[in-house]
Amino acid sequence: MPYVKSHVRRNGARVRGHYRRRRRAGSGRPARRGRSGAGSGNSWGLVLGGLAVVVVVVLIVDFVQRHPYWSATLVLVAVASVVALLSVRARQRERQRAEQAERDRAVAVTDAMTGAEFEQWFARLLEASEFRHVHVRGGSGDRGADVTAIAPDGRRVVVQCKRQSLTNRVGSAAIQRFAGTCREVHGGELCMIVTNGFFTAGDGVRLAQQLGIVLVDRGLLETWAWTGTPPSSLLGR
Repeated sequence: MPYVKSHVRRNGARVRGHYRRRRRAGSGRPARRGRSGAGSGNSWGLVLGGLAVVVVVVLIVDFVQRHPYWSATLVLVAVASVVALLSVRARQRERQRAEQAERDRAVAVTDAMTGAEFEQWFARLLEASEFRHVHVRGGSGDRGADVTAIAPDGRRVVVQCKRQSLTNRVGSAAIQRFAGTCREVHGGELCMIVTNGFFTAGDGVRLAQQLGIVLVDRGLLETWAWTGTPPSSLLGR
């Protein structure tokens, strides 16, 4: 800040001068504090947490040494509780699978499904029929392969699922598109189109027979789902 200072000249005249104080070196604004305080707090928290763990371990060891019988009893109770809990959860999962399998036996449940749900339903049917390595691959870019699996006889299975309303039928165009990708693109040895509806009679069915593509319509699918046995055309009989 400026200040006033008076002095006397040689001729005896008194004058006043305005001067500005020079800022001392290092007298600028104080530097902002870093986050060392926060880091220090975190460090103390870790230290206290470590000490708490050590104290708990020491108390447990002391209790075991003083009361070995009660310690063994508590361990046995804890182990038995864990085993019982796992057993209950396993039974619950088994019951849920059984209920799901019972629901899946009726092909009518597929009528209210989306296309993706129908693919999952058919994948479960394949697994229940002893097909291995069942994978649902439906989605954008699947090139017609909604589900892949390995048949009981070792052949690679490629499936296209068509969830239809009962008034719509799968035509020859869909069969032709699938025929162009099943073997050449996906390496399918057993190519299959599955629908909860029906196929258009005529050229499509004949084309499938010529190209060796298995067509599973609602009637075959209903029998398969109810009995758990695939159609004979899938088993090479």
